[in-house]
Amino acid sequence: MKTITFAVPCYNSAEYMDKCIESLLACGDDVEILIVDDGSTKDATPEKADEWARRRPDVIRAIHQENGGHGAAVNTGLAHASARYFKVVDSDDWLDADAMGQVMRYLRRQMELKDPTDLVIANYVYEKVYEGTRTVIRYKNVFPVEQEFTWDEVGAFGPSQYLLMHSVIYRTELLRDMALELPRHCFYVDNIFVYEPLPHVRTMYYLDVDMYRYFIGREGQSVNESVMMGRIDQQLRITRIMIDAVDVMAIEQKRLRHYLENYLAMMMCICSVFLRMRNTPEDERKREEIWAYLKDADVALYRRIRTNVLNLSTNIPTEVGRRAGLGGYHIAQKIFKFN
Repeated sequence: MKTITFAVPCYNSAEYMDKCIESLLACGDDVEILIVDDGSTKDATPEKADEWARRRPDVIRAIHQENGGHGAAVNTGLAHASARYFKVVDSDDWLDADAMGQVMRYLRRQMELKDPTDLVIANYVYEKVYEGTRTVIRYKNVFPVEQEFTWDEVGAFGPSQYLLMHSVIYRTELLRDMALELPRHCFYVDNIFVYEPLPHVRTMYYLDVDMYRYFIGREGQSVNESVMMGRIDQQLRITRIMIDAVDVMAIEQKRLRHYLENYLAMMMCICSVFLRMRNTPEDERKREEIWAYLKDADVALYRRIRTNVLNLSTNIPTEVGRRAGLGGYHIAQKIFKFN
């Protein structure tokens, strides 16, 4: 059995996918790289995927499918994964060689154990394309460093310290046992990937190394502010799926419950802010509907999230409230370096 499967969703990625794949190959011969060509038609992505598979058939497989979106590509990668661990690496990102040396040493030790760690975590780095700056998101104030731990030993997350797809490596069978399946033809599915599996995670391990390098700020990128406004219906869809996926208030581990509550509060805040940015009667109706959806699902959770500091200003009625919410959003933007 291989140590880790890297699933690389590719959609018209020919311009930058080589750098990503080369960074994965540097992790050693005990990795599996699944290049999932998600119906690329505008460039040489399919041919590049096949060429990589020909060059390194011991490590790389090319999988071609009709376009289904990022979630469908991740699902395909998980379905074909044969390694002990599973990680998604987007084709325009890459992994740091020095950091992965330490990560791989830990994962290889897990191959010898009957009960390997469920979730391995490391830092990620925002590479701001147009600003020429970088921001490291680390968790050394949240997790014990280089020791296995449980949710009972987790500290307080800061506002910018949510776990993202970039920072996590799951045990493959954990994802399969819970039957994780991401929605097709929808952006922002990575939120489900780092939310729905967490109640199934028993043990974790954190390395304070800058593992994942994440480009942000490209025109047309899914986290670009104007793009997010145009795709608000997909953000709403993902948020509804997350509300349905986990019974947050029934979770016994207090710190896990608190984390999931805060994550969902962030998702509700994003929905509210972008709907208020668009500022049409239909968008106001959608904002009211997503809050009603949460209230119908769990009124106690609704009350806690509605009064969360993230959502206090975003839902104040009248134009004054709208401006207050957007002002808070833009301040957070500057502090936490997102979008």
